[in-house]
Amino acid sequence: MDEGPLVRLVDDATALADAAAQAIVDAAVESVAAHGRFSIVLAGGATPRATYMRLAAPPFAERLPWDRTWVFFGDERCVPPDHPESNYRMAYETLLSKVPIPGERVFRLRGEAEDPEAAATEYARMLAEVFETRRGELPRFDLVLLGLGLDGHTASLFPGSPALKEVFRPVVAVHAAAAALPQRLTLTFPPINAAARVVFLVAGAEKAKAVKAMLRDGVVLPAAMVRPADGTLTWIADRAAASLLPPDRLARSAR
Repeated sequence: MDEGPLVRLVDDATALADAAAQAIVDAAVESVAAHGRFSIVLAGGATPRATYMRLAAPPFAERLPWDRTWVFFGDERCVPPDHPESNYRMAYETLLSKVPIPGERVFRLRGEAEDPEAAATEYARMLAEVFETRRGELPRFDLVLLGLGLDGHTASLFPGSPALKEVFRPVVAVHAAAAALPQRLTLTFPPINAAARVVFLVAGAEKAKAVKAMLRDGVVLPAAMVRPADGTLTWIADRAAASLLPPDRLARSAR
């Protein structure tokens, strides 16, 4: 029986940001060595912010091959890119504006589009062009970063959403009724689960119940549906977020 991934335990949110930044650099170096480029899907929300700030500063900034990096987004709120709640704005202000990544290699979801469904289709078409996939094939990202909501959602894949059952479209528009900004664009599970590496970043005691529900009790919340078919799945959590897990589910960070 598959008991799921171990959780890489770090002391606090600061240590989580350091561990995540190191994991991203390691993935980038390995990917460029293997096939000449590194494709990463950025997560929104509060937890990744500190990680992006680490990547924008020494020593991580000098180690990441920005000229070989392609940046994508896992989800976006349907707001303009300069809106305070825009995932793109957060990533731009904390990371993308501070490192020498070519602008044409940053691919944002157009949250400001009048027609979200058309914006989702547009992003899916762009992914097919960048990854040179044929109809029915999925892009293979080198690394997908994900966060975890209090209700177990990840990206903008919320409990009860029809998007949880999507098997054909890699990007969809969704309506998350419980969210303050309910209209969203999101990657679906097929491209997430086709990635070479998926890393969850989870911090804070408020996340402990959701972490326990999935990783100890086996509750099938949306985040638990992330199961890379031919890749690795890593959870990096601070002590507060992992506080309700038994010791045998934890792998103490060596960094």
